[in-house]
Amino acid sequence: MRPKKLQCVVTFQTTTEAMAFEKAAKAIGLRGRLIPLPTTIAAGCGLAWKEDPEYRVLLESLINEHNLIYDKIYKLEI
Repeated sequence: MRPKKLQCVVTFQTTTEAMAFEKAAKAIGLRGRLIPLPTTIAAGCGLAWKEDPEYRVLLESLINEHNLIYDKIYKLEI
């Protein structure tokens, strides 16, 4: 089992929102990925974006620049 590490997790209400976020994030070179929603979080869809927490400001800029819809951004050890 891998050791847990602090991650930035973006949640979405719909799969469509998650897929749009993934497309925009990959276009700017982010290395995160879509993951199954961690059990400690409740959200509308079963997907979340996991990224290194040092990129949180970049994630927020991406959301604002592309008018992406998301639910919340969490910092979790996963």
